[in-house]
Amino acid sequence: MKPDNNSRSLKVRESLDHPVIDADGHMLELFPVMFDYVKQVGGPEMTEATWAAFRRQNNRSWYDMTPNERRFHNQMRPAFWPAPAENTLDRATGMLPRLMYERLPEMGIDFSVVYPTLGFLLPEIQDRDVRRAACRAHNLMMADMFHGLGDRLTPAAVIPCETPDEAIEELEFAINELGFKVPMFANLVRRPIEAVTERDPELGRYAFWVDPLALDSPYDYDPVWQKCMELKVPVTSHAIGQGIGMRRSISNYMYNQTGHFADAGHAFAKALFFGGVTNRFPNLKFAFLECGVAWGASLVCDLKERWEKRNADAVQQFNPARIDMDYLGELFERYGGDVLGGRLDPKSVARNADESEAIDDFAATGVNSVDELLDRLVPNYYYGCEADDRMNATAFDARLLPGGRKLNAMFSSDFGHWDVPDMQQVLAEAWELVEEELISPKDFRAFVFDNPVDLFTGMNREFFNGTAVETIVADVL
Repeated sequence: MKPDNNSRSLKVRESLDHPVIDADGHMLELFPVMFDYVKQVGGPEMTEATWAAFRRQNNRSWYDMTPNERRFHNQMRPAFWPAPAENTLDRATGMLPRLMYERLPEMGIDFSVVYPTLGFLLPEIQDRDVRRAACRAHNLMMADMFHGLGDRLTPAAVIPCETPDEAIEELEFAINELGFKVPMFANLVRRPIEAVTERDPELGRYAFWVDPLALDSPYDYDPVWQKCMELKVPVTSHAIGQGIGMRRSISNYMYNQTGHFADAGHAFAKALFFGGVTNRFPNLKFAFLECGVAWGASLVCDLKERWEKRNADAVQQFNPARIDMDYLGELFERYGGDVLGGRLDPKSVARNADESEAIDDFAATGVNSVDELLDRLVPNYYYGCEADDRMNATAFDARLLPGGRKLNAMFSSDFGHWDVPDMQQVLAEAWELVEEELISPKDFRAFVFDNPVDLFTGMNREFFNGTAVETIVADVL
């Protein structure tokens, strides 16, 4: 496929009176190049260790197993054919930042934040030294590849989060030393269940729990959030949910993949809220990428409904101590019949009436009203949405959303991956929601411009200085 200087996306862009900012494009890294940087960071032995760890993390051994062995080990089917192939130009575009830069106009995109592909998996490497070396090498590589392209492209730095200290160290290096403006946090950390690994450490890869960093974590991640405030960067998360819980089909990649980014974003967003992070850091912005916004709309509605019924005062209506046992006994005698009559056991019915544990699940949120709840969930949450997702319209349906508060959905092209078989069509595909009158032109502007601008300038007003959209962003600010 050849470049189209008159593509549908270009025509859409020419009809707009505002730029288009892509919140999530993707780079297709080359192993040999990345290993050159790994060698630079840790030497030849580290290169071998990184490759071995990557194969294990990405379930590459699946290809070496028979079907019976895959079932025996419950070996998850990994991603396959993840990028354009027949469309060779698009494949090359994902691999070559300078070609990516050159082709943005025909995509109708003025500026793009570019996330990794291989880099997704590096923060999950179990060995501490290998993990840190691989992430450091990846960030060095991305900084070099995108050097000189900053007016239209900015890459995201891979930030491992196994511990707060590890995250802060790489965050400071990437932002202060390498000049990154966007961090990519691995916000779900798989930790072994100690009761199992105490018997056999090797079982940790099978018996694990998922730490969303903000609730019930063995570590305090507040210093990480504080560091983001100091460095003026948002917490952009792009975690992987495949392989967790019911996403472990041994045969079907699409079964494992469908909805996994949404699950990862949902877990992190809930933890930030219930763990009180959005209460303690009211000015810190969070982005959940490549996961759509439908789950975000559901979460806001769900938590409003739950708070109304189970806040510290309302939850008392469910306290077993408030059961009128005499009246309940009368009803059992009257309506119990042969099976239930006379079977009421007050001790059993009123079990846990003297609950000594904390009963206010919303205590850390600091919420005392629905408006305060929405303040913790709406203004500083941003959702990366792919162009073909019709549920993007839910972000802008004020009739549906509590308080009529629209959500901060952002255009996230995902170019470079199989989700976009033709980069020249991706913006036009997003515009179809306007053509079908599911969202308004004003909503579309928020989707492709206002919301991503607010995400980044809300942390750093100078984020777009020196870029192709600097002037119009300055006018907006």
